[in-house]
Amino acid sequence: MIEALQFEFIQHALIAGILVSLTAGIIGSLIVVNRMVFLAGGIAHASYGGIGLAVFFGLPIFLGASLFAVAAALLIATLTLHKRHRIDTFIGLIWAVGMAIGVIFIDITPGYNVDLMSYLFGSILAVSTEDLYFMGGLLSVILLVIVFYYRDILAVSYDSEYAALRGVNVRFFYTLILILAALTVVVSIKVVGLILVIAMLTIPVYIAEKLSNSLFSMMFISGGVATLFTLTGLWFSYTYNLTSGASIILVSAVSLGLFLLLYRGK
Repeated sequence: MIEALQFEFIQHALIAGILVSLTAGIIGSLIVVNRMVFLAGGIAHASYGGIGLAVFFGLPIFLGASLFAVAAALLIATLTLHKRHRIDTFIGLIWAVGMAIGVIFIDITPGYNVDLMSYLFGSILAVSTEDLYFMGGLLSVILLVIVFYYRDILAVSYDSEYAALRGVNVRFFYTLILILAALTVVVSIKVVGLILVIAMLTIPVYIAEKLSNSLFSMMFISGGVATLFTLTGLWFSYTYNLTSGASIILVSAVSLGLFLLLYRGK
């Protein structure tokens, strides 16, 4: 694969893979500890509505998907802040409605034949320079949020009632986590597609959880593990001419299986 590094699209794919993996590792940890795994799939599928709207109105796909995903996250935050036990119900509804909106708007777009596969299973080889700026900017924002608000996020994630008693603005941080998760889901769609995004956000976190003793270490171990899986998956897909998103998830799943065998043996 070394000879392929001379091509710009391969360089972009590698950079995108690293940026998204680090982002997914950090936010995936928050999704897991807040028990919002279903949220990732819900927002991923709901964001398809933003893709449909972007196609219909001639807007950048990333912009449409991001705005729609953030709107879905804000709606979920409003509906579930004090009813977290009902979050699956609301996410399922938003999931279905978002997908339906996307399909309808794509259907009524004159003369447009969308490549559904690129959104379902990712199109990392089609990452543009603008996409990289968006991914890098999102990772920078997430790192700043973690550095400045780590204690508050930790408190909200593990015991929101205790956090409220301490004076932490639970509503703000709960909503912030959802918004960052929504944007992470959108950039992850570019790498592995909306069908496989849950696996990218959870498999590295599961491994990191076993190897860490704090939320902070879990975030960055999972980011490193996700990066390793992504780069290995890209090499695998390039070598055997396979779909990159599916290859990344396959590598992740096989690695998880091997990890569980080794970990259980200790």
